[in-house]
Amino acid sequence: MSSRVFRLTLAAFALSALAACGGGDAEEIRTQQREILARLKSLDEKVDKLAAARPAGRAANRPTGPDASRAYNLPPGKSPIMGPENAPVTIVEFSDYQCPFCARTEPLIHEALDAYPTQTRFVYKHFPLTSIHPQAMPAALAAAAAQQQGKFWEMHELLFANQRALGDEQLREYARKLNLDMARFDADRQSEAIKQQVQEDAKLAQRVGVRGTPTIFVNGKLLENRSLDGFKQIIDPILKDQPNPAAPNTAG
Repeated sequence: MSSRVFRLTLAAFALSALAACGGGDAEEIRTQQREILARLKSLDEKVDKLAAARPAGRAANRPTGPDASRAYNLPPGKSPIMGPENAPVTIVEFSDYQCPFCARTEPLIHEALDAYPTQTRFVYKHFPLTSIHPQAMPAALAAAAAQQQGKFWEMHELLFANQRALGDEQLREYARKLNLDMARFDADRQSEAIKQQVQEDAKLAQRVGVRGTPTIFVNGKLLENRSLDGFKQIIDPILKDQPNPAAPNTAG
């Protein structure tokens, strides 16, 4: 039963009860009943019109994500970087370790880097979606802590390979597998400096309109077609007439 029918039925029932229990002129009560029902119907129509208009208004004002027609400034900052430092193409990904779609994107990132081994570099940015992924932030802090000991990419792979096992003791187990200094690891992932590093990535994501993960940019431009062909459509024009002096390098 719709809310409208329920309210009309309730009003009719109440007036009928009044006529039965309170006595009075039956014709007068029926007249009052018709007036009240007419008013309720009019009110329901107004409510329905407002409800129909409200989603459209919200949709018109709702941020739609990064503008695919512009190039954003995405400074690497303290983020881990894979690839030549002076590569003409920079791939930036905003990602979440508990996001299954991010894990599925990993092979594609490597495919693009392999296709352009000296022309591209990859910058990983943390964007833990804490409202839906409760272990995403602890995992991001663990990865950033591992970065302090030069083992970011190794931890990165372990976290994506074990997305359903990101509890505190499991994160410590991965750190032990990487032979990290455990006292330093525990201290770093709880430090304000590491928290700020992760938060800076998230703030940058919000500034450029990132709303979900994974979100990938190539030289600041949104990658809409998440495929190797999609990468090529952006990268090939950039590389046209570009010198290629880059030498492989890995940081993090």
